[in-house]
Amino acid sequence: MSVLDDLAGGLVVSCQPLPDEPDDPMRDPYVQARVAASVVRGGAAAVRVNGPADVRAVRAAVDVPVIGLYKHGTADVFITPTAAHALEVARAGAEIVAVDATDRPRPDGRTFADTVRAIRERTDALVLADVSTAAEGVAAVEAGADAVATTLSGYTPASPPTDGPDLDLVARLVALLPVPVIAEGRYRTTEQIGRAFEAGAHAVVVGNAVTSPLWITRRLVPATRRAAGSLGKGEGGPRRSPYATPKTG
Repeated sequence: MSVLDDLAGGLVVSCQPLPDEPDDPMRDPYVQARVAASVVRGGAAAVRVNGPADVRAVRAAVDVPVIGLYKHGTADVFITPTAAHALEVARAGAEIVAVDATDRPRPDGRTFADTVRAIRERTDALVLADVSTAAEGVAAVEAGADAVATTLSGYTPASPPTDGPDLDLVARLVALLPVPVIAEGRYRTTEQIGRAFEAGAHAVVVGNAVTSPLWITRRLVPATRRAAGSLGKGEGGPRRSPYATPKTG
């Protein structure tokens, strides 16, 4: 029985701070471990965690599968961009390693298939391919991915941005692929989660809408009288749009 079977029909919660907020108080392995423990108590089937330190802390705090990734750099490919990053995450305790599986150039010059091979040869971890298109999903499975996620839909030149989740991509991947398809990217409501499962998703990932107080607050503050008054006078108010920080991974 594969660890992916433990995710079937369940909710995966992404426990990580916003990528562009280095001063976010949530950016701490202990804090993320507590967040992970809380969502597991609430019924999460698995968690998705960024970086070796957080993976180690979360792995010690929960007994559900950990999907690990490693966001690094500012290049187009920054979700587990190299084989070395993938190995660090796996060795930190992630049973599944999420890797950018788009066809964009990687910092180490390797292909996605090379990264899959390195993970296979040196760890027992499974590989989750983060893609933005159906073609990328097909190529990822051909390269050896154990599962595919729609994480990058709307965040690459090959996929137009949308405010909501890409349910069409979920359905296309399910029809094309022999491996589990995980719905991820802008899932914020129970209705969206239900529609993803209707489209054939193996599991659904929710992130900011559950685990980022900063992101949630940014979306709510613009509706307050204080914000409206401040903005009307040209003083204060939210420093950025609540939609300014996309969540990928």
